[in-house]
Amino acid sequence: MKRVSFAFTLVAVLFSASVFAADNELTPSEKADGWRLLFNGKDYADWKNNNGKPITSKVEEESIQTNNCGGYILVYDKEFGNFILKCDVKMSAPCNSGIFLRIENLKDPVNTGFEIQVATAGPDEKPSVNGVGSLYDVKAPNKIATNGAGKWDHYEVQFVGDQLTVALNGTKILNADLQDYKEPGKRDAEGNHKYVKDGKPRALTDFAKKGYIGFQDHGHKVWIKNVKLLELDENGKRPK
Repeated sequence: MKRVSFAFTLVAVLFSASVFAADNELTPSEKADGWRLLFNGKDYADWKNNNGKPITSKVEEESIQTNNCGGYILVYDKEFGNFILKCDVKMSAPCNSGIFLRIENLKDPVNTGFEIQVATAGPDEKPSVNGVGSLYDVKAPNKIATNGAGKWDHYEVQFVGDQLTVALNGTKILNADLQDYKEPGKRDAEGNHKYVKDGKPRALTDFAKKGYIGFQDHGHKVWIKNVKLLELDENGKRPK
């Protein structure tokens, strides 16, 4: 019985090691599939502020801390086009931050990059174009799926061409097709969205198909870890 129990335990440990990884590490399967680890949990190697200033925030709890980072967006120093991005996020209370995608112009991330809203939600709050999980100021999520302040949320974002999907804590909350927003200023609410160029509303299909990803400092503490990215081809497949 003891031998059987030991063998079972050994198999379970080996299986766990093949499936899971410590924080800020890739699993063996992720390595085999070509995932890239963007944050090492120790320092800000390969990260920079969008304004070119030194990063002034410290790594906390083996996590990126954007609050008082010295810029508006803390970005990874490489541009990506089609990809799956995964990360774990913990918010303070209250919190307003964002996951930025495909920033074209680092001097103007607000108008040249897409934002997935990271924010705390009230107990009676309903999904909105400015609420947690939204394609900010454009499309509301289908539900509020955050675990709330002080707890970890797991985001998985896929962006291929004009197709953007977001899953939060394993629940698919957003499916946006930029082709639905070919008209300048169009959004799923009254009025125009916030994105402008030369003072005029932009069409979302005019945005660059490649750019920087990053996390916003909006004056609240937010922790980000396990930042992983898998580059995809134009068909949403992993390049061979």
